[in-house]
Amino acid sequence: MQRKELNNSFVNHINDSPSSPDTSELFESLLSGCREHYSIPSAAFTNYNVKRGLRNPDGTGVMAGITKIGNAHGYIINEGERTSIEGELYYRGYNITDLIRGYVSEGRYGFEETAYLLFFGDLPTKKQLEDFDTLLDSYRYLPPRFTEDVIMKAPSTSLMNKMASSVLALYAYDENPDETSLENMLRQSMQLLARLPIIAAQSYAFNRSHFYGDSLNIHNPQLNMSTAQNFLRIMRPDCSFTEDEAKLLDLCLVLHAEHGGGNNSAFTCRVVSSSGSDTYSAIASAICSLKGPKHGGANIKVQEMFDCIKEGVSDWNDDDEISAFLERLLLGEVGDHSGLIYGMGHAIYTLSDPRAVVLKHYAMNLAKGTEFEREFALLESVERLSPSVFARFKQADKNICANVDLYSGLVYRMLGIPTELYTPLFAIARVTGWCAHRIEEVCTGKKIIRPAYKAISKPREYMPLEFRNNY
Repeated sequence: MQRKELNNSFVNHINDSPSSPDTSELFESLLSGCREHYSIPSAAFTNYNVKRGLRNPDGTGVMAGITKIGNAHGYIINEGERTSIEGELYYRGYNITDLIRGYVSEGRYGFEETAYLLFFGDLPTKKQLEDFDTLLDSYRYLPPRFTEDVIMKAPSTSLMNKMASSVLALYAYDENPDETSLENMLRQSMQLLARLPIIAAQSYAFNRSHFYGDSLNIHNPQLNMSTAQNFLRIMRPDCSFTEDEAKLLDLCLVLHAEHGGGNNSAFTCRVVSSSGSDTYSAIASAICSLKGPKHGGANIKVQEMFDCIKEGVSDWNDDDEISAFLERLLLGEVGDHSGLIYGMGHAIYTLSDPRAVVLKHYAMNLAKGTEFEREFALLESVERLSPSVFARFKQADKNICANVDLYSGLVYRMLGIPTELYTPLFAIARVTGWCAHRIEEVCTGKKIIRPAYKAISKPREYMPLEFRNNY
């Protein structure tokens, strides 16, 4: 049975009611005249000096807070002008490339150490890292019957939505869910870090079984394994993986762990946290934010776009044909008709995204001599040609570079990770940064985040119901 057929069958079953009226016409009649109330003239944003998207006119972000956690650096402001530089990413003051170099040279898994750094502020000693790993091992197992009662109930076609609802459900299993002391929030953060990969992998297994008819294989975590190892073990029906696969996935998790307080999901987490809400609500909200195709969901959009390019370009070595197809993407004629080249451009990085630089290096080495070598070369062409195509199309001289999503999908595919898990993997990594930002917001913000909106609706007089047909 195909997924669409299974999904429709499921939806029809839950909506089955002998007395249900045909509601489509009723709904359409209610829509009449509604759209104009959700339309605001573009000029209004300029007239009232509104910072759309909390961005300044030059593209820089509106300063909304202060953080010690992470810093994404892609330009400098020199005498009031924005100047592009090579991108840099720092976790608690450490350059991400230095961290990656250290983990690789020492042949170690680095994600748990990165999480310790983000949570506690310093790189751990050997003893501190061992203690941290022991705690994570103790937290990895989900509460009794959680898999049956939460993950396997009300199946969802969206793994991100299932992860968000599962995180919210963990509130009910916490004996002290609402306390916002540093100690309690750190405990909750470590538990979420340990459990989110298990939730994602088990949700995927049940999703495949319910919507695709695959055999159901539910695996539990194993002690003395890293996050990357446990994820691959639980995700795969036969629990098999190689050390090279696990260590490459580990590097992907390190690269996605944090990206400053201004990105959409981290800011969402801070906004919810500033209201005094609990950890589970804040992290579930961040997951919902990351799902969006303009944020973490872009890694799936890159893969869909790339499949479209592979099918639509006959000669992958012809720059002119590739450029023409990229222009069609910008025109919205092909792909998802969004007018976007996914994987290109970033709000902060201008000349380079350091995460993309690292992933490209490992993708190139992994692709050599395999069936993926041609696909890697095509991605390189997309990266190389997109800036000039964009400049011609937009008639603007603006630096754009490949972002982390351009190469992450190819790396995941070479690791045998299905597309549905690309964005969940992003969340598995980024929960470290979210939790750190939540704790920092609660401990230092001390004020609910509430920006202003200019109301432009005009006063209207109330009309009694019996006279409203005369409008």
